[in-house]
Amino acid sequence: MSNTKKKLSAAQQQELLGILKARFEKRLERHKGMDWVKVQARLEAAPTKLWSLQEMENTGGEPDVIGFDKKTGEYIFCDCSAESPKGRRSICYDRKALDSRKEHKPANSALDMAAGMGIELLTEEQYRELKTSSWVLTPPEIRKLGGALFCDRRYDTVFLYHNGAESYYAARGFRGALRV
Repeated sequence: MSNTKKKLSAAQQQELLGILKARFEKRLERHKGMDWVKVQARLEAAPTKLWSLQEMENTGGEPDVIGFDKKTGEYIFCDCSAESPKGRRSICYDRKALDSRKEHKPANSALDMAAGMGIELLTEEQYRELKTSSWVLTPPEIRKLGGALFCDRRYDTVFLYHNGAESYYAARGFRGALRV
């Protein structure tokens, strides 16, 4: 999809900004010391980022601001839904894994979906601050051997696991991050 189609109408932008503002105000502990007015100004200046946030919202991610990068001046949004977003489950890790499945192919892969949405998979480090079972960005040397990594929070601890990249499970999807 070209970038010209990755824009929301003015009404859609206002609706999304309202949702994001309400979530921001409800969960202030996620972004202590941040000012919504500054976040909104940054969002309004980046229409394709708003489109990506809408895609995160549409798939059940409940994106919210979780950080600010002082070096780049970017706000970091992340999926904050209680579980892996419902619209991003039952998928394998990447296109190579999807293509390698002979039968019972899932509809998509985590890396393809994330790229199409304009977001990135979380790293293991980013995931450790969240909950659920989700694919995480896998080092190329593991992926070359056919594997992919996922994290799962159990017993108040985050565990890092591996699977074949082509595997998929009903509850496992991916969480994304977006810098604005």
